[in-house]
Amino acid sequence: MTSPIADDLRRFGPDAPGSSETLGEADARGYVRGVLRRHQENFAVATRLLPRHLRDDFAAVYGFCRWADDLGDDPALRGRHLDLLAWWRDELHACFTGEPRHPVFVALRPTVEKHGLPRRPFDDLIDAFVQDQSVTRYETWDQLLDYCRLSADPVGRLVLRMWGVRDEAADALSDATCTALQLTNFWQDVRRDILECDRVYLPREIASAHGLDVETLAELTRRDAAAQAASGHTLSELLPNFRGAVREAVGRTWPLFERGRALWPRVPRRQRVDLRLFTLGGEAVLRRIERRNHDTWTARPRVGRWGRAGLVLRAVSGVAAGG
Repeated sequence: MTSPIADDLRRFGPDAPGSSETLGEADARGYVRGVLRRHQENFAVATRLLPRHLRDDFAAVYGFCRWADDLGDDPALRGRHLDLLAWWRDELHACFTGEPRHPVFVALRPTVEKHGLPRRPFDDLIDAFVQDQSVTRYETWDQLLDYCRLSADPVGRLVLRMWGVRDEAADALSDATCTALQLTNFWQDVRRDILECDRVYLPREIASAHGLDVETLAELTRRDAAAQAASGHTLSELLPNFRGAVREAVGRTWPLFERGRALWPRVPRRQRVDLRLFTLGGEAVLRRIERRNHDTWTARPRVGRWGRAGLVLRAVSGVAAGG
């Protein structure tokens, strides 16, 4: 095993020699900051805009999410995913009983206490990664939304608690934004999800309505674009069907972003830039998909450096204008 998560498991995992090493709180906070820096994602970009007193808290929550994701997906851990996720859940529960051992939970414990974070969202996230081990296809749109309630919505609810927002209406609006972001990632990464983990998140009901069979889609994705699949179809022949299916999926995603915008005025002013940035970033990816005529099969649409800078400016200016 050569992946970063595998290396860290040797030091902090269930099979570490003797008892697992335990870091003090200051060192544990440094550890989760390092996890955040290691993964240059939108979450890391947004936390640089946060008030300083919240940055370590966000790093601790991110560390939990990153570890859970890697324990469920890293190919170096194949065959151990379920056992390691069960261990991670045990570590989570130890954190909430006041006896954290893993550095992520040593860092997370004071965050939980300071903000009164509930355990349920963390458990839901682990449930999502457990589900990933056995569910690789989704029959209906509603089934996919149920998955997003476990895999995406809990993060938004934890963020709201750290921002001091505690009401059901705000939770529902956050769920809309988080689900929209998760769905956007699915439509952006159809090819990558098939190649890396044999998962197709495009529901069969949508694919079938456009004459696309998801198993044929998976087969062709694993082959060279010019190769002839056993079914007799080629990638170019099915591309119009694929575009139609993605077009419908994107069309179903837009209203969720629009609904989630009602959350903006409900969060503290200092945090609105971060919230707007997440929404604007997701919407920018959907527009890139639309500009490619919904072809995310042959190339992955991305928002470049200058595009991201423009989103930050739009988010900041929007808040400055009272939004």
